[in-house]
Amino acid sequence: MLQAAGLSFSAVPPEVDEAVLKRELASVRPPAGASDVAGALARAKALAVSAYMPSALVIGADQVLAQGDELFDKPGDLVRAREQLLRLRGRQHQLHTAAALAEGGRIVWSLIEVATLHMRAFSDACLDDYLAEAGSSIFGTVGGYEVEGRGIQLFERVDGDHFTIIGLPLLPLLVELRHRRVIAT
Repeated sequence: MLQAAGLSFSAVPPEVDEAVLKRELASVRPPAGASDVAGALARAKALAVSAYMPSALVIGADQVLAQGDELFDKPGDLVRAREQLLRLRGRQHQLHTAAALAEGGRIVWSLIEVATLHMRAFSDACLDDYLAEAGSSIFGTVGGYEVEGRGIQLFERVDGDHFTIIGLPLLPLLVELRHRRVIAT
């Protein structure tokens, strides 16, 4: 997305143990909600990279899928992808997408946007075809689908910003980068 928008950047994997952070957030009372988890993950990623690149403006981002109070993780394999899609089938869920900017080891901007997706009541045969066609790429996507590909066929309606749905609230991020004069105004 950033490249398509004309930004120059370096991708640096953050050293953040997402599972540990999620467990910590789940242990507070009341447990952290989806937006809080997405925001905490995005900030942690931005801060982790900013710690060893303090002069850089670092973007961290993450996304959490929630259906009611239940939070979903990336399925990781075919069995879990099938299970998740069956639990989402015929129901709506929300994607909580967060972005954060860090500079000099501190957060200087953050945002969380939410989109609601309405999954249709697809048949078992449709699910089998989708999983066979989609392949392992969906194992690393929260929910087990990619709306920018064949996964869009699983939905009857999508409410929210397209970029938020595919993983980054790009338009507000670009506004902030223009405000900071990182990109042309």
